[in-house]
Amino acid sequence: MGALLDRIVIDPAINHGKPVIRGLRYPVETLLELLSAGMTIDEILTDYEDLERDDLLAALAFAARLTHIQRIESIA
Repeated sequence: MGALLDRIVIDPAINHGKPVIRGLRYPVETLLELLSAGMTIDEILTDYEDLERDDLLAALAFAARLTHIQRIESIA
């Protein structure tokens, strides 16, 4: 998973420091939203020709890493 995560760039000069793919200004958040809306990897790659399959896998790996927490406190 480490090599995939290397594709994620967090730079204050790019997209206000939000995580993006390879500095291309595609926010990880946007790619995750497309996947969660039901788009397939192939559909996304067709729409965004400068992305690679590993970029989308990196976005998923990044999201998985963010879920590695000790516990979630109730916000209610």
